[in-house]
Amino acid sequence: MSGAMITGISSMATRQVLADLVSAFEARSGQQVAIESMGGVAAAKRTEEGAAFDIVVLASDAIGRLAASGRIDAASRVGIARSGVAIAVAAGAPHPRIDDEAAVRDAVLAARSIGYSTGPSGVYLMRLFERWGIAESIASRVVQAPPGVAVGALIACGEVELGFQQMSEMTGVAGIDVLGMLPREIQTLTVFEGAVCVNANAPQLARAFLAYVSSPDADATKALHGMEPVR
Repeated sequence: MSGAMITGISSMATRQVLADLVSAFEARSGQQVAIESMGGVAAAKRTEEGAAFDIVVLASDAIGRLAASGRIDAASRVGIARSGVAIAVAAGAPHPRIDDEAAVRDAVLAARSIGYSTGPSGVYLMRLFERWGIAESIASRVVQAPPGVAVGALIACGEVELGFQQMSEMTGVAGIDVLGMLPREIQTLTVFEGAVCVNANAPQLARAFLAYVSSPDADATKALHGMEPVR
């Protein structure tokens, strides 16, 4: 396969897994792919404003909004991966218990600072803190990572003591210890989807790439980045 370069835009949550999948796809097809990654809100905004990309990869709710506004081909939507929320501290720091909901709540209340993202996991956590009735009491200690900045980076530099973000963004970050996933009773899974933009320059090539990244051939790569396939 050859021809025009496939271009895409994605959120930071899928940046690393897509980089590996792009390399594998290029090796097997000979087709070049270039994907620009940034904060999910910014990526959705650029797509909504008509930026010229062949594909977009974002959380499913954002893809749904782009479909509703006619910016993507709704029939081209494919599930790529899903990721749960993990909890981390600085490397070598004490490890609080996180094995049940009460333990996580206690860890949050005891933390000097709590980090979360601008993405879906951050929205979920703010609702969780409100449900626990602690949102106001911890407000001065909550740190939101700037768009495009991983919570793990804030933990590693000492700005955040206890951080929450999708496992795909915690995996491989130097200077942190990943404690594990949120307990099952309070876990949330974000599904990431890909779709072809309506103004794509190479729509058929874009569909071929999306077919690969949503196929079983890509499952092992997703697992390496703390993600699961969507079937």
